[in-house]
Amino acid sequence: MAVLSSYRTVLAAPGAALFSATGLVGRLPISMASLGIVLLVEAGTGSYGVAGSVAGAYTVANAVLAVVLGRLVDRLGQGRVLAALGVAFGVTVALLIVSVAEDWARPVTYVAAALAGATLPPVGSCVRARWAHALGGSGQPVGESGPRLQTAYALEAVVDEMVFMTGPILVTVLATLVDPVLGLAAAGAAGAVGSLAFAAQRRTEPPVVPHHDDSGVRAPMPWRTVVPVVGVTAGLGVLFGAAEVTTVAFADEQGHKGWSGALLAVWALGSLLAGLVTGAIAWQRGPSYRLRIGAFGMAVAMAPLFLVGSIPLMGVLLLVGGVAIAPTMIAATSLVQQVVPASRLTEGMAWIQTGVVVGIAPGAALSGAVVDAAGASPAYLVSLGAGLLAAAAALAIPRQPGQAGPRDVVPSSQEVVA
Repeated sequence: MAVLSSYRTVLAAPGAALFSATGLVGRLPISMASLGIVLLVEAGTGSYGVAGSVAGAYTVANAVLAVVLGRLVDRLGQGRVLAALGVAFGVTVALLIVSVAEDWARPVTYVAAALAGATLPPVGSCVRARWAHALGGSGQPVGESGPRLQTAYALEAVVDEMVFMTGPILVTVLATLVDPVLGLAAAGAAGAVGSLAFAAQRRTEPPVVPHHDDSGVRAPMPWRTVVPVVGVTAGLGVLFGAAEVTTVAFADEQGHKGWSGALLAVWALGSLLAGLVTGAIAWQRGPSYRLRIGAFGMAVAMAPLFLVGSIPLMGVLLLVGGVAIAPTMIAATSLVQQVVPASRLTEGMAWIQTGVVVGIAPGAALSGAVVDAAGASPAYLVSLGAGLLAAAAALAIPRQPGQAGPRDVVPSSQEVVA
């Protein structure tokens, strides 16, 4: 009941339930588009190699442009930018579908995929920035802006898990049981409609904050904190990408490949439940401390997996290991909200997402190579190594001078680099 009360409180804020719900719809492409591209292109060309490379063009373009789009949102406002991107994303996804269906020249397909990735609206970053405006305000410690903001970030972490649990199922059912076109089309429609609906809610939109002070100096980005946080999320991205590929291979080796989806769903379920609990706790430790503990916990969760030889035991360990995911990402989001100036908050949030996206592809590729060479179980060591790298990056996050890890605070002015 305490958990439900915490979430009812934040959702009772004017307009909060609506912008969170439309934000969920607008984020569906992050779990649907790449898979939809693979299913569509493979059905049209008969080649998984081509399908994977087209999906790669989409993912790379999205990773490269995400921070740029975050900066644009901070400069021009969520409404204007998301409305334009929502339309552009829908059009470019439609172009990609037509290029495959009509068997246009292969370069056109690659360009269309890259354009779709480049125009994917950064709804996740915008939702979190909107919560900061509605409940707390940027640039203040979570403890000072109230536990409601912590609960809101936990809610969005849960929404992310829902997106990753439902999106792949939806796109797979549509593409395999109805028509290959429909999976990607649904992703494009969700991104366009969700973004436009979110952008239309001007009453809760954060105001545009000038990027420069009275002297014309641009508001500084606290890179001494942001860079190691991105290092943590990139390491976790490698961990996620590697674990997904390895788990599919593990289930296949056990003779039950169909159980791979259930194993990954159990992993996400552990994260979802932990996220719900995290949002109901009034933390006495600051976000940078929790981020260090969470990153280390992710590494520990991966440590025993290479020794497992049964699907039921793997399911139990993944469920337990998933408990570390949401709290770690919530801590990363809370820390960025705490240290980044309001005029660059969406950009700061975008850096977190970019770190994860950048890590997924090499993690999947490296684990796939290990699977081919040595089997599935040793490939879990790739995830363990990535977790250790994330934990090492977390140690570089500045602490409050003179303290050994209790409540963390915003770095001092001497620690901020423009």
